[in-house]
Amino acid sequence: MTETPRLPGLNLADADWLVAAALAVGAERGFPPLAVAVIDVSGAVIVLRRADGGMPMTSRIAVAKARTALLALQPSGLIKLPGAIVDSIQHLHDGDFIPFAGGILVTDDGVVLGAAGASGAHASEDEEAVRTAVDRWHEYRSRTE
Repeated sequence: MTETPRLPGLNLADADWLVAAALAVGAERGFPPLAVAVIDVSGAVIVLRRADGGMPMTSRIAVAKARTALLALQPSGLIKLPGAIVDSIQHLHDGDFIPFAGGILVTDDGVVLGAAGASGAHASEDEEAVRTAVDRWHEYRSRTE
């Protein structure tokens, strides 16, 4: 039997860890209920969770912010493009391009493993939650390797 190939990057355990950590950061800091998504290098969702009381639309926005970071290879909040270009990119990607803070790359030694996105609070708080989660994940990995 041939083994099924797998994309490089984050696995389910990593994605679960990152999402749980970002939701915990949001709760610790008193942010409104967040939705947090982790995607793989192809842009497919690995894990998506929304805290109790979170608005339904935040789930899709969290995914879109993660995909935006992946498409641009930079945090979604750093993208500065004219509105017409943003509109065109949104059209090309079925609305999954949101140049607001809250989406970041998950990397290891400069290699993209996937991306994480959050929505539900102020955009800067969304980004704080996922950035802190990724920082904690790196610390956790360095202790367990």
